[in-house]
Amino acid sequence: MIKAAKRLATVEEYYFSKKLREVRSLMALGKPIINMGIGSPDLAPPSQVLTAIQGSLTDAGAHKYQSYQGLPELRVAISNFYKEKYSVAVNAEDEILPLMGSKEGIMHISLAFLNEGDQVLIPNPGYPTYTSVTKLVGAVPLFYNLSAAHNWQPNFEELECQDLSSVKIMWVNYPNMPTGTSGTLEMFEKLVAFGKKHQILIINDNPYSFVLNDNPISILQAAGAKEIALELNSLSKTFNMSGWRVGMVLGNSEYINEILKVKSNMDSGMFYGIQKGATQALELPNDWFVAQNKIYKERRDLIWELADKLGTTYDREATGLFVWAKIPEGKRSEEVTDTILYKNDIFITPGTIFGSQGEGYIRFSLCVSAEIIKEAISRL
Repeated sequence: MIKAAKRLATVEEYYFSKKLREVRSLMALGKPIINMGIGSPDLAPPSQVLTAIQGSLTDAGAHKYQSYQGLPELRVAISNFYKEKYSVAVNAEDEILPLMGSKEGIMHISLAFLNEGDQVLIPNPGYPTYTSVTKLVGAVPLFYNLSAAHNWQPNFEELECQDLSSVKIMWVNYPNMPTGTSGTLEMFEKLVAFGKKHQILIINDNPYSFVLNDNPISILQAAGAKEIALELNSLSKTFNMSGWRVGMVLGNSEYINEILKVKSNMDSGMFYGIQKGATQALELPNDWFVAQNKIYKERRDLIWELADKLGTTYDREATGLFVWAKIPEGKRSEEVTDTILYKNDIFITPGTIFGSQGEGYIRFSLCVSAEIIKEAISRL
């Protein structure tokens, strides 16, 4: 047998890849599993978006290779979206790079800026892909703790006590996943100042701005942010287009150009029709967000009822696509979620998959209909 590359010894298969395989096997045995684990929107994309992709299929050149930088009209739509929703000016020509999902961007950015042995500040709890990609490119994760005591925001006093001389990148994610904590302009200004002081590239991963959140915010709103920060964003959660794989990275043109050097060697452009659909999505009026959030609010109220049944506590001011709940003292996250899975046929995510600071918490997804959540409540 040919041995796998040594880099694979540093990572494991993604948790949801393994756990959903187990869930599917239980369902194959006839178990009526309710999946509240993963944040894959179950609602349909906007009808205008579906019409746009359908109408684009007969356009001249629709099925050819596309530009590595995306269609000009898509970049303009992204620029206009940021101006309207975030009051941020981004040049459509050279400060925006469309991506095949923001997850792709995590790898591209890491390949563009990290050398072997460089350190990367990663939130704990945080999105597991930040850690796995860091290891795959030969860099070293340096975790910084988020806690309820600091409202799940970076503790800059603790960060300043560390040796940061080898740190090249810092990942942040607000509105936060998994905790639902919103970002603030004050926090982003502190992050920008911190990045400039230590010459660390700050990257905000921002796919949850419009889910149950009345104050969408971008790190690019902070003064001087483009000098030291990038932002990833995505249409997956905002427009129910997770399977389409449409994201973007925004920031300084020099940083964007470095990422493009990687991306242009990794793919041959996003499918034309998907870009046309994405453009249409970004031009939708605010009625779309209002309608989506009405549905998510109903679901969240029911998830809170379910969380109460389990004796957990949670922040009613949190935003985003999940409910982050603290389990009773003395219990362990994975034991709780496995018990609920095997006893009640309900799959909930243990907080520990997001890092050691997730111990004592579980995460519910709102990507489940109200009827199914009611069924879950009845099972408890």
